[in-house]
Amino acid sequence: MSAPESPILELFHRIADPPSATARRFVTDHALEDRVRFRNLTYAEVEKDWLERGGHTSPALWDGTRLHQGAEAVVARLMAVVNLGRDDS
Repeated sequence: MSAPESPILELFHRIADPPSATARRFVTDHALEDRVRFRNLTYAEVEKDWLERGGHTSPALWDGTRLHQGAEAVVARLMAVVNLGRDDS
């Protein structure tokens, strides 16, 4: 019996945006690349998905239920993933 798959989180970001860099760095520093899909807001289809989820600030992290916006909120949500592998918040 295999372990259940963990949900993929979506990180909406802008390459040149320092708060987005903070969020991306947290993902890589904590080896979450297999859990977090980077979505560059440069692309129209990505921006459309972000806006449909209520996006207004980058970076933003979609966890399947809620859009966490701003570097501080994104890092806080990712900490829940890091701490004992929790996915609830």
